[in-house]
Amino acid sequence: MTTVVHPGRRPTPRLGTPLGTPPPGRLPALRGLAPNWYAAVMGTAVVATAGAALPVPGARPALAAVWAASALLLAALLTARAGHWLYHRDQARAHLLDPAVAPFHGCLPMAQLAVGTAALAVGGEVIGESAAVVLASVLITTGTLSALVVAAGIPYLMVVRHRVAPGTASPVWLLPVVAPMVAASSAPLLVPYLPEGAWRATVLLGAGALFGMSALATLLLLPLILSRLIHHGPLPLALTPALFLVLGPLGQSVTAAGNMAAADTPYAAALAPLAVVHGVPVLGFALLWLAIAGAMTVRALRRGMPFSLSWWAFTFPVGTCVTGAAGLAHRTGLTALTAVAAVLYGLLVAAWAVAAVRTARGVVSGELLAAPRR
Repeated sequence: MTTVVHPGRRPTPRLGTPLGTPPPGRLPALRGLAPNWYAAVMGTAVVATAGAALPVPGARPALAAVWAASALLLAALLTARAGHWLYHRDQARAHLLDPAVAPFHGCLPMAQLAVGTAALAVGGEVIGESAAVVLASVLITTGTLSALVVAAGIPYLMVVRHRVAPGTASPVWLLPVVAPMVAASSAPLLVPYLPEGAWRATVLLGAGALFGMSALATLLLLPLILSRLIHHGPLPLALTPALFLVLGPLGQSVTAAGNMAAADTPYAAALAPLAVVHGVPVLGFALLWLAIAGAMTVRALRRGMPFSLSWWAFTFPVGTCVTGAAGLAHRTGLTALTAVAAVLYGLLVAAWAVAAVRTARGVVSGELLAAPRR
């Protein structure tokens, strides 16, 4: 008999193996595999997508290789997470009931969407254009559906099952609600491959609805996050990279607005000026937050911030700002915006390289795959 205790809830007795002890012969290496691992897929795929958005000659073969790596990593993680649910269901359920881990389930749909989007950008170099479109269609469709599930399901659990103390709001809370925004930026890319008429209009207006649900949810959460920082001070050192997650809904909304305006639909003419009117000020705020988050990260590094999977937060959110700035540069013709996108892409590649090397080292040593101790 074991006792499982969730924060703020009465102990619940359960029969079986203790949470920290994997069942014999049941793939113990998978027990510590949490949903935050999908962040590595997101961060890798966005390197390819963001690079394809910049006018860099001769870069497509390298970007295609990066996309292929992200696709293989996604396939491996989907398989491993299925094994996690099959052989370590108690731990998987504990992740859902843990308010610190549950929001990371938003990484699954974003990983699917990121790989699908990159497939349209450069995947044809590897598997051919037709196969890339089919793969992208499947990943964007399944990613959008799962984004809707986590966007509603995780907040529901936070209200009904989790017990969250006042003043503990975290940027991690944004992960479930930003997933629909990623879908809103990916879905319009499928419009050229759809029949003209109702299909294209449905996808575009659906993307607009996804945009709205994510943007309004983000506007509700950002004041809570800023209030927590101002009244309770900096995040713990290990969680400091999570500050970069705020860039996700900002940069992704700029990208989504641009992609919706570029889609070949009757609404393109009306959306084109809105993409600029929305994109420029939001990108400006994103750059402001980048400066604040960067300063906080330097402070944390000087105080010994350890490496963890949270370092992948330095990648995908910055990548969304690259695609947003590059889209605005293309729409306005301003070289200054291209320069902003290029500088941000340099930061993205550097952060991705560090996170990838440190993650690979942690996997080889077994440190990152260690089962949780309870």
